Formats: sequence, C-alpha cells, structure tokens
Amino acid sequence: MIDYTEGAGTQYHIGLKPGDVGKYVLLPGDPKRCAKIAKYFDDPKLVGDSREYMTYTGYIDGVKVSVMSTGIGGPSASIGLEELANIGADTFIRVGTCGGMDIDVKGGDVVIATGAIRMEGTTKEYAPIEYPAVPDQTVTNALVFAANKLGANYHAGVVQCKDAFYGQHQPELMPAGAELQYKWNAWLRMGCVASEMESAALFIVGSYRRVRVGSCFLCVANQEREKAGLSNKQVHDVDLPIRVAIQAIRNLIRMDSDPTWINEFFG
Repeated sequence: MIDYTEGAGTQYHIGLKPGDVGKYVLLPGDPKRCAKIAKYFDDPKLVGDSREYMTYTGYIDGVKVSVMSTGIGGPSASIGLEELANIGADTFIRVGTCGGMDIDVKGGDVVIATGAIRMEGTTKEYAPIEYPAVPDQTVTNALVFAANKLGANYHAGVVQCKDAFYGQHQPELMPAGAELQYKWNAWLRMGCVASEMESAALFIVGSYRRVRVGSCFLCVANQEREKAGLSNKQVHDVDLPIRVAIQAIRNLIRMDSDPTWINEFFG
C-alpha cells in the first residue's frame, strides 16, 4: 500500500502512531464528546486532532485507555478502526446515540447492540452481505454487566444501520421511499430495537481485523412511539451510556487480567 504520509510514521487519517493510544478505545461519533469522556480518565491528554478524529489518552484503573471520535457513518468509522488497529488497539466500544424502533425503547434508555442490520454501503466492500455483523461477545457481556451495575434501563438487541438519516425520518419524500418503508416495517416485525449508523461497519471491520468491538447508545427518541401517540420524550444527555461504557472498560480490564472474575456474575 502507498505510504500517503511519506514516511511520517503516523496513520494517514487519524494522525497517530504506535504508543499514542491504549489497547482499549472508546469511539463516539461527535469530536466534542471526546473531552466529556476523557474526564472519566486519570491524567487524560489530547494526543490527536485530525479531520473528524479527536483523540485523548489516559488511564482507567492504572491501564492505558483512549477515546477517539469517528464522525458520522460507516466510512469514517471503518477508517478509524482500521488505523487504530494498525497501531495496537484491540478492544473498542462505540458509545453514541440512536433512535428507538421497538415500542418499548424510550428516550433516555440505553441500547446495547447484539447485532447490526447491514443496510449501509461500507460493509459491502469488506464481506458478502450474507456475513452477519455481530459484536464481540465478551465486550457485549461487559456492557450488559455495566448497565446492570449502574441500574440503567437498557435494551439488548439488533440495531439497524443505515447511511441516510433523512431516509429514515422522511422516507415518503425519497425516490426510493417505497423500499425504505417496506424494509423499515420488516425490521420492526423482526424485533429490531433501534436505528443508528456505525455499528455494522465497526462489527464487520472488527471481525476482519480480529479485534473486539461492542456498541452502546443513548436512545434520543422513538419515532414509532410518536406514530402510536405514546409519550416520546427527547433526551440528549449522553452521560449515562458514557458511564456504562466506562464501567464496561473496567469490567474488561478485570476480565482480561483474571478470566475467573466473570464467575461473579454467574455464581
């Protein structure tokens, strides 16, 4: 592959080199969320600011960890994950926002993805569509344990990943509206819990790169509850899923150092 950095020794898009990040990395979409997440680290330092990729590195329980934003959508998320894996990171948690789909998912709830519908374009350049987009089970378990420990109201299930935000919210205006609405109804009938934009790409790239990936989200609101005339409050404060992700990192650090620790949850 061409070295587009011309010997700089850094990754072309994220601007980072080996040693800049820990093996555990949190992945919000919005660069502005990185500083908010880094406040949960000990001794956080800004180590990168390139394009949509803002990066802080610090410590949790004495272990080096990082947070890096990925921007919106699968293409930039896949690039970020590829380049982080190139410099030594191997465990990732996406922490972001989603829209509820299942009628029981309310604004303010946490959603933990157990799989992702590949209704986007990035993953088609990695694997045939028959290959499922699934998270790492250990990371997913760590997120579920974290949500339980924090007493969060959470839902674990399949999420839909798309490329067009307005295709979801205004399908009737789109030239392909009939197809969008047909598929949306199919996802609802299959029990899909929420819609977002990055997890399918992260799960597929994670499978390909043999790294661990999981996802958790804040449900901002639920358009299906709105359609049904049910209460549909909007919540924009992402602190709860951030705390779930931070606790999950703590869980993973303990699991990785002492695999028998997980028995506490099943004893």
